[in-house]
Amino acid sequence: MVRPQDALAYHSEGRPGKLEIHPTKPSYSQQDLSLAYSPGVAEPCREIAKRPEDSFLYTARGNLVAVVSNGTAVLGLGDIGPLASKPVMEGKAILFKRFADIDVFDIELDCKDVDAFCKTVKALEPTFGGVNLEDIKAPECFEIERRLSAEMDIPVFHDDQHGTAIISGAAFLNWLELCDRRASDVRVVFSGAGASALACANMMLLLGVERSNLIVCDSQGVLRTGRGDEPNEYKRPFVRETDLESLEDALVGADVFVGLSRGGIMTGTEIAKMSDRPLVMALSNPDPEIPYEEARRVRPDAIVCTGRSDHPNQVNNVLGFPYLFRGALDVRARAIDEGMKLAAVHAIAELAREPVPTTVSHAYGGSQFEFGPEYLIPKPMDPRVLTRVAPAVARAACASGVARHMIEDWDEYVQGLGARLGQHSQLLRFMSHEARAHCKRVVFPEGDHEKVLKAAVTLVEDRLAKPVLIGDPSAIRRQIERLELVDHLSDGLIEIIDPARSEHYERYWRELFERRQRKGVSRFLAQRAMKWRLPFASMMLAMNDADGMVAGLADSFPNMLGPLLRIVGLRDGCSRAAGAHLVVHRNEPYFFADTTAQISPSAEGIAEIAISTARLARQFGVDPKVALLSFSNFGSVEDGEARKMARASEIIRDRCGDDLIVDGEMQADTALMPEFRHEHFPFSHLEGKANVLVFPNLAAGNISYKIAQHFGASAVIGPLLVGLTSPIGLVTRYASVGDVIQEATAISMLAGVEQRQRGG
Repeated sequence: MVRPQDALAYHSEGRPGKLEIHPTKPSYSQQDLSLAYSPGVAEPCREIAKRPEDSFLYTARGNLVAVVSNGTAVLGLGDIGPLASKPVMEGKAILFKRFADIDVFDIELDCKDVDAFCKTVKALEPTFGGVNLEDIKAPECFEIERRLSAEMDIPVFHDDQHGTAIISGAAFLNWLELCDRRASDVRVVFSGAGASALACANMMLLLGVERSNLIVCDSQGVLRTGRGDEPNEYKRPFVRETDLESLEDALVGADVFVGLSRGGIMTGTEIAKMSDRPLVMALSNPDPEIPYEEARRVRPDAIVCTGRSDHPNQVNNVLGFPYLFRGALDVRARAIDEGMKLAAVHAIAELAREPVPTTVSHAYGGSQFEFGPEYLIPKPMDPRVLTRVAPAVARAACASGVARHMIEDWDEYVQGLGARLGQHSQLLRFMSHEARAHCKRVVFPEGDHEKVLKAAVTLVEDRLAKPVLIGDPSAIRRQIERLELVDHLSDGLIEIIDPARSEHYERYWRELFERRQRKGVSRFLAQRAMKWRLPFASMMLAMNDADGMVAGLADSFPNMLGPLLRIVGLRDGCSRAAGAHLVVHRNEPYFFADTTAQISPSAEGIAEIAISTARLARQFGVDPKVALLSFSNFGSVEDGEARKMARASEIIRDRCGDDLIVDGEMQADTALMPEFRHEHFPFSHLEGKANVLVFPNLAAGNISYKIAQHFGASAVIGPLLVGLTSPIGLVTRYASVGDVIQEATAISMLAGVEQRQRGG
């Protein structure tokens, strides 16, 4: 559940809104500015004046889409106006960028008149490579799209209509495949006659459904002759001469139901009257026309799709519009025609029939997917969607003649698509889904801290972890009341433990005394230590009463590291703990180590840190490529620190052999520039871009991750301690609530992975 105050804080904290503009060319020197603006900018202006097509070559137009709305049909909120629609349009822009690397300007028009709306958007054509119409009410949306598509020389696409049509069309094709049926033989019933429903109905016709076998119902019942009202021009093609009057009548013997109306309008009684193995697409959101569970209970033979992510077969528009525009932009299409939409439908359907890679399984908490009744459509986080759908759309555009640019090397194009978002663009979502699948117990020693309490509520509501708060229960409850947070204490989802009053207190201090009695700990010291929050939380991990820990908001790393080492202890084969930061930059993950613990480790220490961090990378689903960093490249400088890193590389290869790709010493740019490295150091063992960066000392590692954080890496998570027996994350005292949530999500995920690796 999303609390209103959290949503408002998300949109308002820091820089308001969700978007900003970054330059893609250097603009720091006078020379840069002379090229960017006057006098240098005159040259591309002259070229574009001679050849307008060169606007795609010299400007950002070819990767820029306008998301345009007048706010007359926003989500389930209705006509809330253009200003109130802006957060939604910014959100749409984020989806374009995240899934297909397409830039967006959101444009909210204070304009309900169709003529004025079309005139305004048409005048913006020189700015954009495409137009995505959004949240415009019917029937005006039909006329607007029709006119703009005819008048503009760039793609115009109303996602509310065609996005759902494309994804539901793919589901329909795969249902036909599973049930061995032909489109021309099946009878389809629609509930809803708005923009999305009519677009889906037209898609069914394109896919081979006979018009005589397609029935559309609106709020007055079946669209039929003699009903007593005059349907608009967009409903008129679906008016049937029939005795059927209601949705219930139409569903008798129907093979397919498509709901795009409102929740709860259908019952099990009605679905029971459908034919054998029906396809039920109850797509109203958030409440389907019939609840998923009821549909499956009444008709176990039915294949059911909804618009919800918590059920199988989610019909999600994000599987369509980013990739449709990606393919259209890449061939500079003049329009998005029916052939391009059909190409997207078939590409999505065909992808669902292929074996699903383990990376997708990992992204959904280890769930296994195989083409069948509960896997009719690919998952939104499947990275293959980009490289399958966009090329299919681009090919269709080239075949139909709407493309201005012909792609000559399709293999190269597909490889370029994969590189746009990186092979690990889904890593953060993988982390969340893996955490949600296991939902492990994460203990917070600073249980009364305001940021911990806010994070704990989100972790519970999103099922990412089971928080255990260490502290005074009365103080924590007062904080919860003061912060006006939802109190989950009564349902047991958030646990609070007062160490001195815990039922585990005596067992814990006795265990600590047993472990440390000849290492300076007396009975009194053991008893006193177990009244303190960090030692108590550490003993919870040591005694397997918690799965992971997040701490650091109220203490320094050095103060925390001692108790963690003494109580939690090191993993077998490890002689030291180290800290690693996961830095995600331009959708690529990098693991920095050591960033918090070892001040100046030896070559043996560097080797151990590298091996432990590589293990961490694998737990995140990343194939580690380790670079041991220095100011020297492979002996270019004779220095003790550089030779230390070279020696560590030899130690790792001796220990790990071919199981771990590693090389060094090398400079950071050498590690991150594979072409340069291949040209100048072809002997290097490292393949591709390094993603595990091991620093020669703590100063280098700590400074590097903080610079990356300051200069805008998209995510910096950590430090995550490596070498210990349990997953532990430390946050800084200036961490935000979001940082705490992200750290706890990573720890919950790692705890689940550890359990799976142990066979638990």
